[in-house]
Amino acid sequence: MIMTAALSTANAELQRVERHAHWLLRAVIFSVFTYMGVDKFLGAGIGPWAEMMGLPLGVALLVALAEIAAGVLVVLGALTNGWVTRLGALATVPVLLGAIFMVHWGQWHFMPTATHPMGGMMFQVSLLFVALYLLARGNKQ
Repeated sequence: MIMTAALSTANAELQRVERHAHWLLRAVIFSVFTYMGVDKFLGAGIGPWAEMMGLPLGVALLVALAEIAAGVLVVLGALTNGWVTRLGALATVPVLLGAIFMVHWGQWHFMPTATHPMGGMMFQVSLLFVALYLLARGNKQ
């Protein structure tokens, strides 16, 4: 009886906050993608990053802008409509696939190794699944 009451109370508390849970996923996408996009301009610079990645400058610029747009749109989508959320989530997909296949493929664990000095693909795959969730659900809870 006491256990049932405790579970019922916990369930009621969780139901009070569940409508805000989407902000956790949005915060992950916003913080990672906005930071990485801005860092490509303010860190070493877009040119050196493009050279390090073996990308033409125009493609590197598109990647950085897509990262910034993705982060901003996922947050704006929560305040406007699901299609804005979906557009932001969609912008992450080619960026993440590029990172996975160009840099992190072949090692799952995120720790750097001699063969994968930038670490494996665990983090990027996790972000991809978060983005795919937001892409599929939009603003539906």
